[in-house]
Amino acid sequence: MEITFHGAVRTVTGSQHLLSINGYRLLLDCGLYQGKREESYTRNRNLPFPADEIDALVLSHAHIDHSGNIPNLVKSGFSGDIICTFATRDLCAAMLRDSGYIQERDVEYVNKKRARKGEPPMEPIYTQEDAMDSLHYFMAIGYERPYQIAPGIRVTFYDAGHMLGSAIVALDIEENGVQRRLVFSGDLGRPNTPILRDPVRIDAADILLIESTYGNRTHDDFPNAKEKLRQVIQNAYDVGGVVVVPSFAVGRTQTLVYLLNQLIAEGRLPPVPVFVDSPLAINATSVFQLHPEAYDDETRTFLREDTVRDPFGFESLRYTPTVEQSKELNALDGPMVIISASGMAEAGRIQHHLAHRIENPANTVLIVGWQAPDTLGRRLVERMPEVKIFGDWFKLRARVEVINGFSAHADRDELVEWASHITSKPARTFVVHGEMESSLAFKDALEKDLGFAEVTVPELHETFAL
Repeated sequence: MEITFHGAVRTVTGSQHLLSINGYRLLLDCGLYQGKREESYTRNRNLPFPADEIDALVLSHAHIDHSGNIPNLVKSGFSGDIICTFATRDLCAAMLRDSGYIQERDVEYVNKKRARKGEPPMEPIYTQEDAMDSLHYFMAIGYERPYQIAPGIRVTFYDAGHMLGSAIVALDIEENGVQRRLVFSGDLGRPNTPILRDPVRIDAADILLIESTYGNRTHDDFPNAKEKLRQVIQNAYDVGGVVVVPSFAVGRTQTLVYLLNQLIAEGRLPPVPVFVDSPLAINATSVFQLHPEAYDDETRTFLREDTVRDPFGFESLRYTPTVEQSKELNALDGPMVIISASGMAEAGRIQHHLAHRIENPANTVLIVGWQAPDTLGRRLVERMPEVKIFGDWFKLRARVEVINGFSAHADRDELVEWASHITSKPARTFVVHGEMESSLAFKDALEKDLGFAEVTVPELHETFAL
């Protein structure tokens, strides 16, 4: 058996890990690399392997850095099964089409500049049509339902608690008469957070691939984050301000809506108007409503005790799917909350809301997720006195509040705690999906705190015989 790491090593994006087992080529994830425009375009368009030689793809979850290059894989000749959970398939139906739309718009923008320079046009990595075509290859299975992929290769999904449908991938492999278990953590969620169940603990792994997004730091407690959310909304409400929230459309938006629902129902917040202004977030919320089997005990209790109240809907909440409805928000006065994508404020409707609101000191920009360097979201976190939106400069007079406790990724201590339950310790461990500093720190934690042997932080495209 061999494994080659084609993405999400010493970085947190573009997850792709290729396994060769008994002559069978199995890909774990096929995510988009997200970085500088030119580098991203080149890396994503040119797959590091012949697509038609991949026999099957096992997908851990629907986030674009794990699923986003599937349409290009299919477009390039892949014709095998894409195996995932039911919720992951449903989310990908919305998210991959949205990604195709973004590819089309990005190339349209670039080609206008290229035309002015007399340069030939570029093509999108894939289109919305390519995204829809790729859905024909998806095949869903339930959690903890072993499935035979090929002779000597059986896959079982366990709930990773990271996002709706996210899975820990366990591959039970028989090769040359030897049986081994390879476990791929995917992205691990945090225990004791709302809506989703806690990550399932795995007790045995011969080979472990484990994420390390927050392998060198810890998060704020979730109850503290919820209280800070209440305080930020209440403070803005008291002065008639607008809270603008750049939020990831899938996962983070649903968590915020659920918490605001709770806070208003408990009487801890007044019934402030809340607008969710993101077509993808609206579609994703519909998928969440279709999968109550993924809810944790708290959410199930919430539904049992109030059979009328929707966890993702309440009286003062409005979803605004159309462009016209989105534009109408600019004419409304506060107090109100606008939740909109993208989560790093780099594209989408959120930029219009920021341009319209950030010069008013009564308003608040609430940051609820990690912001990558060189993004508008990061510049807001750093409280730059002026920021550029749509080519124009705006003075940042609004308050900027940051809540870090809503992360859907386990932190350093939570990752170590999860790995500590692998009582039959892996012979080989590969630390993936983390910036280099984070991955190396987590490697040390696994070795020193848990006594794991042979822990490696692989390089891009590095191959290991196992």
